[in-house]
Amino acid sequence: MTIKVGDKLPAGKLSEFIEVESAGCTVGPNTFNVEDLTRGKKVAIFGLPGAFTPTCSAKHVPSYLQNIDKLKAKGVSDVICMSVNDPFVMGAWARDQKTGGKIRMMGDGSADLHEGARPRVRPGGEGHRPALPALFDAGRQRRGQAS
Repeated sequence: MTIKVGDKLPAGKLSEFIEVESAGCTVGPNTFNVEDLTRGKKVAIFGLPGAFTPTCSAKHVPSYLQNIDKLKAKGVSDVICMSVNDPFVMGAWARDQKTGGKIRMMGDGSADLHEGARPRVRPGGEGHRPALPALFDAGRQRRGQAS
């Protein structure tokens, strides 16, 4: 199923590698419920097919970094990049892309959230959609996904 404007983001968990301990977050992988990440907030989420992929590293992540101030000016509290990778890989990619404090690089290692938002398809396969950009307000989709 593909979520549409007005639909609630599917339940799921995302993992993030935390390098500096803070209240409620230990050093290392931490798992977060998507509902908790979006509750009462406007959140931009973009899903990519894989960490360190050429186009994602050269175009997708840098474009969000370049526009982070514009997103914040429109009331977006958090920008989350999710990919079907484990939190260790996402943490390494975050360091490589210099996203610290700007974009949360989170792993959907089981692909449950990706699958809940749109059908799971192998890269290059029929119906493959390389990116999942969406804007959520309190967990409900406000802007459509790119196909």
